Amino acid sequence: MSVFVIGYYAALICASCLAAYFNYRKVFMMVFSLTLISFVLGIIGGVPALRNVTIAAGMLALAAGVSYAFREFLIQIAKPDLAKELRTAPLTASFGMFVVFTYAIAGIFAPWIAPYGEAEVITSAFAPADRDMLLGADQLGRDVFSRLIYGARNTVGIALVATILAFIMGALAGLLAAVKGGWFDQVMGRFADVIMSIPSLIFALLMLSILGPKIWVIVIVVAIIYAPRVFRLTRAVAGNIVVMDYIEAAKLRGEGDWYLIRREILPNSTAPLIAEFGLEFCFVFLLIAGLSFLGLGIQPPTADWGSMVRENATLISFGDITPLIPAAAIALLTVSVNFVVDWMLFRSSGLKEQ
Repeated sequence: MSVFVIGYYAALICASCLAAYFNYRKVFMMVFSLTLISFVLGIIGGVPALRNVTIAAGMLALAAGVSYAFREFLIQIAKPDLAKELRTAPLTASFGMFVVFTYAIAGIFAPWIAPYGEAEVITSAFAPADRDMLLGADQLGRDVFSRLIYGARNTVGIALVATILAFIMGALAGLLAAVKGGWFDQVMGRFADVIMSIPSLIFALLMLSILGPKIWVIVIVVAIIYAPRVFRLTRAVAGNIVVMDYIEAAKLRGEGDWYLIRREILPNSTAPLIAEFGLEFCFVFLLIAGLSFLGLGIQPPTADWGSMVRENATLISFGDITPLIPAAAIALLTVSVNFVVDWMLFRSSGLKEQ
């Protein structure tokens, strides 16, 4: 038995005993569960399996530490009311906010962060990684790391614009339908049903094949696809508000529809709408990346994560994980946004942690 194995199990057992002694129940259950899992994996996979578990546990510990530090940073710079809310945020939400912040910095400052241009050919095709190219080159000899950074601007930026447009159209239609009711509500509801009955990917592929994969076409088509979902939620939330007594009082005062929307309904439906915005962004982001992977999304030479996976997919056959890096970037942002949205939904639900 190697020194590494002895030290590994000794560290886990000592940590479990300390957690039990100081009555940290959650920490004890987590560490001792890791000890049992490591024991089984050690029998099956030997020392390499334990090293992989150590690396994974170290990465989780690093992520937890970064999340905690970033949450404390936000608490220090936030206003008192917001700081009080941030103190209740779980580490998963803090991690999600940190990832979103990192992606935003990468997208905004891409020309200064990326060592090369997104379409600049600097070497031969599929050149290996070196000190000048951290992730190697793609099928045309362009720096994969630079295109990954620019992809944060292009893929995320276009998805954000499409989400904002979908939200404006859907939320505005939902609020007007709730306030006006009658035939307008019925017409908008049936129109939303028609759009939602068409599979989103088929509808997007059809429209992009007809109109061409231009960026403005992608934004409008994706916004039309997801606006009915926003309409449904907004109509449901606003429908529960318009029957309240203070809405009736405002109507008796002679207030118009826009006043009711701006001053009465919208402020009382902000929390679920913000959470819905995060969820819609994830759907839009994945759809745009999927369209780019199929060749009808963002067109070359513009850097895009979906097209980067398609262009470098042949490397997987040679055991190179480079194509998986943009795929991992897509997955990481989606999971991170969902972490933040889950926390916001928990807050808006009025539940309290036990």
